[in-house]
Amino acid sequence: MGALRGKRWSFFLTLLCGGLFCVVLCSCSLFESHIPSRPVTKIEQPPPPLAQPECELPYCSVDLDFPIALTSKPKIYVLKEQRRLWLIQDKTLIRDYRVALGPSPKGDKYFRGDGRTPEGEYFVCSKNASSHYYKSLGINYPNPHNAETALSCGMISNNEYCSIKQANDAMRLPPANTALGGQVMIHGGGCYMDWTLGCIALQNSAMDELFSVVQIGTPVYIMP
Repeated sequence: MGALRGKRWSFFLTLLCGGLFCVVLCSCSLFESHIPSRPVTKIEQPPPPLAQPECELPYCSVDLDFPIALTSKPKIYVLKEQRRLWLIQDKTLIRDYRVALGPSPKGDKYFRGDGRTPEGEYFVCSKNASSHYYKSLGINYPNPHNAETALSCGMISNNEYCSIKQANDAMRLPPANTALGGQVMIHGGGCYMDWTLGCIALQNSAMDELFSVVQIGTPVYIMP
């Protein structure tokens, strides 16, 4: 009898423990079902930096006190109407010089003796430290574009076109004995009035600075 009662008590304890265990599981499930789920927060990446707007002028900043000796790879802009020459380094205007032009400053150059300064994209193709006009920097007028236009109009011969093209390819001063003219220079001698034959003249002190930093191949942009 004692053994039978012991088995019954063991059976009841087992049922009781099992019931309590189920109650606990149910309570946990009910508790978890009432816990509001947290929304998943997405980490937004910062927007990419905006591209810098292009400058309306050939330069974006001005530093006229920039040490001229530190200039490397400059660009020259000539504004004919304003009679200005800009020296630009890395989108910074570092020098602004007054210039003089020829007797017919308006319009592009078309032929020898028209007294005009050419317009367009050129480069420095010669340097003369003992020029008749103090110091000079030659530009590659006529360039291949000028020569092609003149050839198509019958102004120059095919041989003259080839001579101009070869000089430009070698970065030498093009021949000036064709109908297009040539020997267009940036030189000293002063800028008190338009006195050149189509060249670009500066004060000698400005020419000293320009001559010291400009090399063969320096871009020259001549604007109307």
